[in-house]
Amino acid sequence: MEKGQIFTIGLRLSRILFKQPDKPLSTASQSGTNSTFSFGKEGTNKSHQTDKTDKGSMSMAKAILSGLLVTQIIATLQVHLSNLDIYHATKAIADAGYLAIPNAIVLPTLRSWCPAVWGGLFFTLSIGTGLSILSVLCAWVWVRLLRRNRIVLIILLFIWIGTLIMANLHGFSPVVSLYFLCVPCVAFWATLKWMPPQPVEKSWQKRLCFVIPIAALTGIWMLYAGPTLFLDIRDFLLLTNPIGQKIDAFYYRFTLYPAEVFKSLNQKTLKTYHFDGESHSSDLKRLERILINYDYLPIDADIKVDLEIQESDGHLVFKHRGKNILETTLKKVLTRPGDTFSQLSIATDRFVFFSRVIGISVLLGFPIFLYIMVFAFIRYITGFFINESLAYMLTAFAGFIIGLLLLVPFWMGNVEGRGDTSAMDDLHSDAWQRRVSALRDFINQKQEIGNIAGYKQLLTSPHVPERYWLAQALGISKDPNTYPDLVMLLNDPHPNVVSMALRSLGQRRDKRAIHEILLKIEKSDHWYNQWYAYRALKSLGWRQSKIGNNLKRY
Repeated sequence: MEKGQIFTIGLRLSRILFKQPDKPLSTASQSGTNSTFSFGKEGTNKSHQTDKTDKGSMSMAKAILSGLLVTQIIATLQVHLSNLDIYHATKAIADAGYLAIPNAIVLPTLRSWCPAVWGGLFFTLSIGTGLSILSVLCAWVWVRLLRRNRIVLIILLFIWIGTLIMANLHGFSPVVSLYFLCVPCVAFWATLKWMPPQPVEKSWQKRLCFVIPIAALTGIWMLYAGPTLFLDIRDFLLLTNPIGQKIDAFYYRFTLYPAEVFKSLNQKTLKTYHFDGESHSSDLKRLERILINYDYLPIDADIKVDLEIQESDGHLVFKHRGKNILETTLKKVLTRPGDTFSQLSIATDRFVFFSRVIGISVLLGFPIFLYIMVFAFIRYITGFFINESLAYMLTAFAGFIIGLLLLVPFWMGNVEGRGDTSAMDDLHSDAWQRRVSALRDFINQKQEIGNIAGYKQLLTSPHVPERYWLAQALGISKDPNTYPDLVMLLNDPHPNVVSMALRSLGQRRDKRAIHEILLKIEKSDHWYNQWYAYRALKSLGWRQSKIGNNLKRY
């Protein structure tokens, strides 16, 4: 952007703030400036008045996509930097002789840009949609309803600054700051740039056609909302068609790359620490064992570690990134280690606000984004063939029907109000959805799947949700004859089934599974499966040691 363009944007912003008329710019300021950078000026091209396509919804869609583009750039950088830190830490853990997660197969991918790009989509479609839609909405309301009120704009600026402060309240994060700094600016500016002229005749019909379908769909979808909503979406929507299966596979292949960015210490699989102390007492040996039990591994390599521990005369100082975060005594750590590590996790968590915004954006921002994109696309197409009023009504109707069609798989899988006998009968139903619901009932009621004749047929079911819930049902089974069936599911072609089989092996508390799980970690090329495998090992009482990944021990 040239200096003349920057000057033009600043001049027009000041005129908006202080309600000065938009005077012609001098020749000097106009040089190097074009209409592309006219801040907050609605289009005046007469062709807009006669264009049958809807400029309102299309301009909103373009502004949101502009915000998402900026988000993707920031997210790719953030995930890549996080991946490099994980790479060096994991390599140091492996070099020290400990069991490393991810393993040697997945580890090289952390240095590649590909996982960073695909992992960055998680932030783009969560916090990116949330911030972009909110910014577009603020710009639209400010112009259309509030007539560019200067006081309101100042209030919006203070709110924007407040979000930046909240994002760094628990510790400054440059990359997180970029999200809250750049995405709202770009989305707000793009909305003002592409906003069509104010129509001469205000039509509430258009606004109602946009708002009513999404309001109605929200109410209908809320009837199906519950603790299993995301599992229902996966089982009865994504895994029922080839496109959904690819989305599911993509999500579980790349989800841990962005997830590692904002995990707290307690949520991380493996942590590293340096110890600085002169004493070699038995209490310090106990401290080392406790740290390892909580997956804090001592590393001598020159890398950034999660904790630096200094000891002097029974007094401990915990540091994170060179900053003191906790001072306590060795005795307190030994007697109440859980409390100590919880305090450390809370004190080092810089992403509290960031993670909350992501959660809200996933629940609200992403569904609204999908609706806006579908609405804008249908409205754009219908505008070429029918008049404006009819196009709006048809678009609203089409959007509503699409939302209802997405509910059909949920309705087919929503089987309630059955007794135990009905659930047993449903395991032999011709409809796989009823069999899945029956398996869920068996798990919730903690019934023994080994008592059901013919359950082994589900081991080779062509439907992934059936094998997934069967693996979970086998996890609560007390029948020793079901153990080989659960081990067999470790070789299932679908990673979701393998992950649940690993979790169930840990749940059964049968130490024979340790060998199978270690073998799976060694040969797996799926980070998500390795993550579940490690958690299963911990459930079975396994602990890290310098020879912890030696299969001969088990």
